Amino acid sequence: MEIKQYDIYLVNLDPAIGSEIQKTRPCTVISPDEMNKNIQTIIVAPMTTKSHNYPTRPKVTFEKKTGWIVLDQIRTVDRRRLVKRLGCVNDETIINIKATIKEMLVD
Repeated sequence: MEIKQYDIYLVNLDPAIGSEIQKTRPCTVISPDEMNKNIQTIIVAPMTTKSHNYPTRPKVTFEKKTGWIVLDQIRTVDRRRLVKRLGCVNDETIINIKATIKEMLVD
């Protein structure tokens, strides 16, 4: 399975502990393509429709639903947790993801 950065996959996030986002839900692949091709783990950010505007959660519209990419809960998962590919985020969302990660982790 070829996994690409900024693709959206349905990912089984269980078991989760405490306030971690749980269950099987859409996630955006954050890890770069080179990493996705060569190692067995994938870095993802869960997506949710039950949130609100928050600086670490870029807004996204996907499959006619408005939601958020929860960059404050980025996690590394084994590729076996990926259930199926659902699509990919648009260019505007990619720009927002990059800017948010940069602000969170670099600046």
